[in-house]
Amino acid sequence: MADDLDAVLDAVGPRLRAIRKQRRSTLGQVAELTGMSVSTLSRIESGQRRPTLEVLLPLARAYRMPLDDLVGAPATGDPRIHPRPVNRRGVVWVPLSREAGGLNAFKQVIPVPSSVPEKLDLQVHEGHEWIYVLSGTLRLALGDKDFEMGSGEAAEFDTRTPHAIANVGTRPLELLILFGQQGQRTHMRTG
Repeated sequence: MADDLDAVLDAVGPRLRAIRKQRRSTLGQVAELTGMSVSTLSRIESGQRRPTLEVLLPLARAYRMPLDDLVGAPATGDPRIHPRPVNRRGVVWVPLSREAGGLNAFKQVIPVPSSVPEKLDLQVHEGHEWIYVLSGTLRLALGDKDFEMGSGEAAEFDTRTPHAIANVGTRPLELLILFGQQGQRTHMRTG
């Protein structure tokens, strides 16, 4: 625990310097905003002095950042997910869970294509997938069958079955996907 704290505190100075440089600010400009001296800021950024809360709070205000982000604090027991979208070849993936290797949830947004090929490029991999159409029209190719699905419809399949998906609608397709890499399945319970 003490080693983790030391590592976070040792990284604060270089992190503060990187934030300042990314924002193209000088030590003088930050000193003006915070009321601290240039030499104090310089010693903190170089690691010669560990910052106190009295130093970090004005810096967080000056950079308009939460204190945890400013210092790169490790995650706490906060159960909320703070998704960071990833764009892969025009398709936006938003991770909604953080279970490495377990059952994971994603929101996927597929833009309207200029054209949909008659035959989709099928893929096969380990796992089990559950797809729910939030909005738009989905074409699901599964083995030698094709399905068209609309808002509110869901599909579940073993990903070792050749499969592919495509947006066949006139607006972006939004999906909720639950994927178990080791074949984990979704369990629905009622009552």
